[in-house]
Amino acid sequence: MNPSPHSADRLPQPRRESLVEQVIEQFRSRVTQGYWPVGHRIPTEQALVEQLGVARNTVREAVRALANNGLLDIRQGSGTYVIATSELAGVMQRRFAQDSSDDVTELLRELAASGARLAAQRRTDTDLERLEHLLEQRDEAWDRGELETYLEADAQFHRAVVAASHNASLVSLYADLDEVWRSILRRRIGAMQPGTRRPHEDIVEAIRLRDGAAADARARADLMGDS
Repeated sequence: MNPSPHSADRLPQPRRESLVEQVIEQFRSRVTQGYWPVGHRIPTEQALVEQLGVARNTVREAVRALANNGLLDIRQGSGTYVIATSELAGVMQRRFAQDSSDDVTELLRELAASGARLAAQRRTDTDLERLEHLLEQRDEAWDRGELETYLEADAQFHRAVVAASHNASLVSLYADLDEVWRSILRRRIGAMQPGTRRPHEDIVEAIRLRDGAAADARARADLMGDS
């Protein structure tokens, strides 16, 4: 029997998503939504088995897949840790790991300056309120001497500056490089003493005044410093 002339256009019926893929998606969601923050250890394999009601091999395969994709790091004898917020962020970390910190900082400075300049032109009152709130959290973390909390607050502040540009492509690219910058900053920060942090109030003020040139200049100057 000859095939129908339209049979070549027919697509095979899609298969149901496997259980492992469903678990991978659940784990990925925990990371991207911040329930499992970067730098933190995820629940143990046994805890995940009990929470999800699936076989140990299913959990193990899902964790291994996300480790291969760069989201998780399996450390024998210690546990499994989140090392990136997305697969692309993990790829970015590996891609720029061999580049000099000066070159990477220069790249980030260009992106941050562009984001700040556009933010000054396009920011909303809501954007400004968020920047002020995050700036306060950042400063408080520094004064308490809490390095990882400070790095997270600083990263959120800079992402919020770029987010205020309302350029989705720029926001996405900057976010994917976030962990690269954190790694550099973590190495460069010295003693965290009250009053020694690098202030960011001038960036917020330039954005408040809608002064694009000043926002650009101050964002560039910021990334020339260590904190």
